[in-house]
Amino acid sequence: MKKTFEFLKQLEKNNNREWFAQHKTEFDSVTKENKTFFTQIYNELQEYDNLKGIHIFRIYRDVRFSKDQTPYKNNFGVGYSRSKPMLRGGYYIQLEPGNSFVGGGFWGPEARDLLRIRKEFEISTTEIEKITSDETFVKYFGELKGDAVKTAPRGFDKNHPAIDLIRKKQFVVMRKFTDKEVLADNFQKEVLLTLLAMRPFFNYMSEVLTTDMNGEPLF
Repeated sequence: MKKTFEFLKQLEKNNNREWFAQHKTEFDSVTKENKTFFTQIYNELQEYDNLKGIHIFRIYRDVRFSKDQTPYKNNFGVGYSRSKPMLRGGYYIQLEPGNSFVGGGFWGPEARDLLRIRKEFEISTTEIEKITSDETFVKYFGELKGDAVKTAPRGFDKNHPAIDLIRKKQFVVMRKFTDKEVLADNFQKEVLLTLLAMRPFFNYMSEVLTTDMNGEPLF
């Protein structure tokens, strides 16, 4: 990862097409290095999960609707999708000097899925609270994160004891890594352990999203 970080630090200082063109060979080299790393993680994770694909994100930014007109991202990222419809949730890894992390969850649930999750929390939060208070979950992620609406969603009591969970519109977890941790020999192992620590959360949410309110299978 040392070459990757050195390239990204230089890119941050020279985020323009002229510099990038002059360093295309270097970019190709670190891209190959990261593809190998991301593929190794995918293959290891596949031994514990059923993944349907790997998506390595392009470094080129879409600047059409952005105030930031710099043409390149300052990171390398990859996403791993689970096999739908029975398995839900997605994994993500980002490598960026000063902002590397491993995360996952439900970034933008469809309206139907979001309502189903909220209805589940309205009935009971025992299971999700058990998962998010588990020692391993707290060690790796701290707490369940994600943006929330400002008030109670339509049809829900604003005074419900679980309103903070019900108001969420994203359900994600994240573990940040320092540059020193990324460059350490055990980084790949720590990434895999972090991804595996999401599994109880993913398994529970998958069960919710594949059953109706009576617990009957939808598929």
